[in-house]
Amino acid sequence: MNSDTYNSGPVLAISKMSIVLGGNEILHDVNFELHSGEFSGLIGPNGSGKTTLLRTILGFHRPAEGSIHFEGKSGFANRRSIGYVPQKILLDPDVPVRARDLVELGLDGHRLGIRLPSKERRRQVDDMLHAVNAEAFADQRIGQLSGGQQQRILIAHALIRRPRLLLLDEPLANLDIRSVAEVVNLLNQLAHQQRIAILLSAHDINPLMGAMDRLVYVANGHAASGPVNEVIDDKVLSTLYGYHVDVIRVHGRILITTGPGDEYFEPGRDCVTPETSSLP
Repeated sequence: MNSDTYNSGPVLAISKMSIVLGGNEILHDVNFELHSGEFSGLIGPNGSGKTTLLRTILGFHRPAEGSIHFEGKSGFANRRSIGYVPQKILLDPDVPVRARDLVELGLDGHRLGIRLPSKERRRQVDDMLHAVNAEAFADQRIGQLSGGQQQRILIAHALIRRPRLLLLDEPLANLDIRSVAEVVNLLNQLAHQQRIAILLSAHDINPLMGAMDRLVYVANGHAASGPVNEVIDDKVLSTLYGYHVDVIRVHGRILITTGPGDEYFEPGRDCVTPETSSLP
């Protein structure tokens, strides 16, 4: 992590935010920041509210309470500064769209009509294909690429307008082990080299270990954030889940499991966490 990433204000700052959908509170009193040049993980079990949180950041849901500040301003006056890779995109193998064509479409997401070809557009597309190491398959049909190759193209599509923040919803799902490692390494490099704040959601923390600058962990309607080693802690996660859990580290992997005891950590007293939400 670059030491100067904290010298300026955060790209994204969420304070005391609660989200209610259909009369149900999905997340309560969430607080965290994302900084330029950092790669952050949004971790939590399936159904914990990760996608809802990302969609709220994008402006699709309005928080019931709290605030979202983007580049120091409330709201999202400049949505072009946020890139997004959604969770599920079905790409038909027979659609005659090349990988480079999909990347180029990222330039026109805010415009109507078809733009004429130009040397500048070609240069921008080539630069982004190079940034994600996708030149070798740039002229293949997007639906015929492997899962890892498709993710590279979707990332390039989201980044070609040079956003300040990139959000990715479960981009590692359904990828093989090698592709997962390649995508994580790519995003880590892009965050640090291009000074982008990146937030990637996943239900398994292990593929991101060693790459994350910070972690946002959501469970039981609440969130804790901070450096990985301070969040992935027995007391922090026991308070977050509302029951005793154990963090087990084996051969560089982390397992989070229910412990044999029934000890409960009283919120706000037995557990003090850095940069955390107010837990239940």
